[in-house]
Amino acid sequence: MAEQIYDEVSDPRPDEEGYARGLGSRQIQMIAIGGAIGTGLFLGAGTAISKAGPSLILSYAVAGVVIFVIMRALGELLTYRPVSGSFAEYAREFLGPFAGYVTGWTYWLFWVVTGMAETTAAAVYVRFWEPGIPQWCSALFFLLLLYAANLISVKLFGEIEFWFSMVKVTAIIGMILIGIGVLTLGFSDAGDTASITNLWQDGGFFPKGIGATVMTLQIVMFAYLGVELVGVTAGESEDPQKTLPRAINTLPWRIGLFYIGALTVILCVVPWTEFQPGVSPFVAAFGKIGIPAAAGIINFVVLTAALSSCNSGMYSTGRMLRDLALRGQAPRRMGALNSRRTPAAAITASTLLMGLGVVLNYQVPAKAFEYITSVATVCGLWTWAMILICQIRYRAAWQKRHLPEPGFKAPTGVWSSWAALAFLILVVVLIAFDEDSRISLYVFPAWAAFLVIGYQVLKRRRPEAVHGVPHDHLHAGGGR
Repeated sequence: MAEQIYDEVSDPRPDEEGYARGLGSRQIQMIAIGGAIGTGLFLGAGTAISKAGPSLILSYAVAGVVIFVIMRALGELLTYRPVSGSFAEYAREFLGPFAGYVTGWTYWLFWVVTGMAETTAAAVYVRFWEPGIPQWCSALFFLLLLYAANLISVKLFGEIEFWFSMVKVTAIIGMILIGIGVLTLGFSDAGDTASITNLWQDGGFFPKGIGATVMTLQIVMFAYLGVELVGVTAGESEDPQKTLPRAINTLPWRIGLFYIGALTVILCVVPWTEFQPGVSPFVAAFGKIGIPAAAGIINFVVLTAALSSCNSGMYSTGRMLRDLALRGQAPRRMGALNSRRTPAAAITASTLLMGLGVVLNYQVPAKAFEYITSVATVCGLWTWAMILICQIRYRAAWQKRHLPEPGFKAPTGVWSSWAALAFLILVVVLIAFDEDSRISLYVFPAWAAFLVIGYQVLKRRRPEAVHGVPHDHLHAGGGR
């Protein structure tokens, strides 16, 4: 039978989710690495440097600690019950059906709007080399290419993501090695001015004050969005009990190398005063060193980062939408798997909406499009908060011996999760004070109201879809 559709009423969580466990350790590791490296680093860091100077390094370090706490909390939940709809499943179990409904749809929306933005961005990057190619042609080509890859198999998705991540990792490591060479050997055009003293000689380490550094925290946190994607792969990992903890435990050195290490080297090679908002710090550094075609190299890297994000978006939206369908909280057809055991219908529906973003970019003013994509930022914060709250609730249930002990414990228990939640609240407050980011706080309430209305309609039309599932039934497919 080419397609398998589960009955969301009689069996909202079947014994087996039906997915092929085609993601090996190598691919999981690179998905985890790629999720932590995006255009926020390659492009957005230039704006942040101009606002905070060298102290931006401290912002990335503090935010990195919080991200690690979130991921260790997620790791605890994943080893307890590795399922593809992880965020929504945990919210549903520990906070109730409404929380699972909101989390599932919110994370789905997060990647749909991210896919809209990244597809359009990829088309813009292509025009760097071929300005004559219509933007919609490039966007459509990339969308169809990644759509086909996601339909074929999860293994192909993982392989594409592996090589996309390799490009980003190679670019960063290359920048670090070249920068160290400039600092130690003094070669290149930047050799005379490159020095570690650039970290404090132009106004000190906090040239614009500690307040300016704190304000960059919300920019920095957005750069980490997507790091939690490894949690969605749990249902398709070959050995989730081993590969997922390993991927999460490597997060500190990944943040230390790819973010803190790269920014430290760049700010030593190029004084922070020379960076401009909207200009990639990598382009500025490569240009200062005198590397030919620096802008072209970084354009290729950010193109790869955009395609990587879009590829991840198709993958995660398909799994999350299917999970909602199995619960009766999305159209039944979205629960289908094709003969290759990929959620073809859910991927198709999500991809069509991502394609709508290309159309919207031409039909509505730029500000209107920004309003749509701005909701992604708060969607990410919501997902992280749900992970932390669910881990706190899970710990309480485990300590009362209502649930089994986790195989991968967060080292600091729940106190660090409470601290991370407080930090996320601080980030929301900072967004409210930032004129450029504040719009996301206006858009999200509208989305929340839409979800509440949808839930009330669902309660009337499909009451069985919003009722809690007995604990034993809920765990039928877990713990494999």
